[in-house]
Amino acid sequence: MEAIKSSSITGLRNSPLEMTPEEFRSLGHRLVDRVAEFLASLPRRPVSPAESPLQIRALLGDSPLPERGTPAETLLDETAKLLMGHSLFNGHPRFWGFITSPPAPVGILGEMLASAINPNVGGWILSPVASEIEAQTIRWIAEMIGYPRDAGGILVTGGNMANMVAFLAARKARVTWDARTRGMAGEGSRRLRVYASAETHTWLHKAVDLFGPGLDSINWISAGSDQRIDTAELRKKISDDRLLGDLPFMVIGTAGTTSTGAVDPLPEIAAIAHENDLWFHVDGAYGGFAAMAPNAPADLRGMGLADSVAVDPHKWLYAPLDAGCALVRDRNALRDAFTQHRPSYYQLLQDAEQAVNYFEYGPENSRSFRALKIWLAIRQVGREGYAKMIGDDICLAETLFELVSAHPELQAFRQGLSIATFRYVPRDLTPGDAKTEEYLNDLNKAVLAALQKSGEAFMTNAVIGGAFVLRACIVNFRTALSDVQALPEMIARLGAEQDSKLRPAALQGSRAAAN
Repeated sequence: MEAIKSSSITGLRNSPLEMTPEEFRSLGHRLVDRVAEFLASLPRRPVSPAESPLQIRALLGDSPLPERGTPAETLLDETAKLLMGHSLFNGHPRFWGFITSPPAPVGILGEMLASAINPNVGGWILSPVASEIEAQTIRWIAEMIGYPRDAGGILVTGGNMANMVAFLAARKARVTWDARTRGMAGEGSRRLRVYASAETHTWLHKAVDLFGPGLDSINWISAGSDQRIDTAELRKKISDDRLLGDLPFMVIGTAGTTSTGAVDPLPEIAAIAHENDLWFHVDGAYGGFAAMAPNAPADLRGMGLADSVAVDPHKWLYAPLDAGCALVRDRNALRDAFTQHRPSYYQLLQDAEQAVNYFEYGPENSRSFRALKIWLAIRQVGREGYAKMIGDDICLAETLFELVSAHPELQAFRQGLSIATFRYVPRDLTPGDAKTEEYLNDLNKAVLAALQKSGEAFMTNAVIGGAFVLRACIVNFRTALSDVQALPEMIARLGAEQDSKLRPAALQGSRAAAN
């Protein structure tokens, strides 16, 4: 037999990735100091860089794969400078764009601690205390939104995945054939049907595409002028589909739409779902945690009636990305959706008595320790602290809406939860006719682009009744009243600048008349 080649390792292994405790401590202290200074400097920084993709890409260069390493101290200094100089800062007090919150400082530190221990929270034996911390965190999240604390649950990457986990649980529980084995080739030509408002987030498009029913399975229900689902139309379409021989199985309500923060009439949807034996799911990724706030819409209480709920701790629990949570009333329904063939290499994961193995509750096997940053923040501020912060965000959005409503060059549209929508309208223009509306849409697109490029604040947009509007979403514990008060005049100034550049000849007469 050929001799085994001798190893080049002698004595203690010298790995290029390893650090001595002294090296790690020195680098860690230096980086923490730099992060602390960065957080303190945020109000003085632009919210976002006015840089193109090509400019950002050029910062990294196009060098080949490094052949040799670089000292960690150099790398950390270079990378901190790169990230702190060329990022959009959702931790900035004037970030009111996508529904992403600033990271809680205790969560930042929690992420470091979680990475240091590095448990794989897929199986209990791989993550004993981490698994129990996740289970406790899920119970606390359920209590926060008025959901049964003994529900099944799992932390995932965000709202898309949390909603998809619930979708799969619903499919397993309500489909009348063995979809796991036979796929969607079920009972003859019966078509699965899911019902959702036209304002529902795009996660649903992905879910029906990835998991079998297809886009035609969605029966879209109109939203009224208040952006809430039309429950009379919902009842009728369920009845009509049954007469056609289809299989209605799921109805979705939204606790805080992405565009305007509208909350569907969840208790009424729950009653309709119960009457028709449908799985009732609530997408509360944005607004679910607002149930804790004293000024929350009463309809949020309907989440407690749902078969499943999705919420995002990286939105209104201010956790660092990423963190979503799927809750399912019947924990067995959640396990049934994900428990598959168990090969021999899973055996150790199953032996611990009464252990929660999270690979049986969701699509991932290997899972990061997402719970720690949430668990720490909940313990730091408690329900009372979150209720105040979320309530303050809502109050600030209400104040902003009042300010834009009173401004002569701003037209207010909708305000829901912590979202306010409005647009810039020059004093000499009267909205309504097609040409003016087309110009106002173009003008407000230019205003939004100018605002984002300026770095003064960051907002996004919504489209309401065909109108392109500016959208401020405040899920930000750093936003102060002075920040909100500064926004109307900021928009009016940028609006006037853009109007002077863009006003078409067909609309020039109205400006001249006004002057």
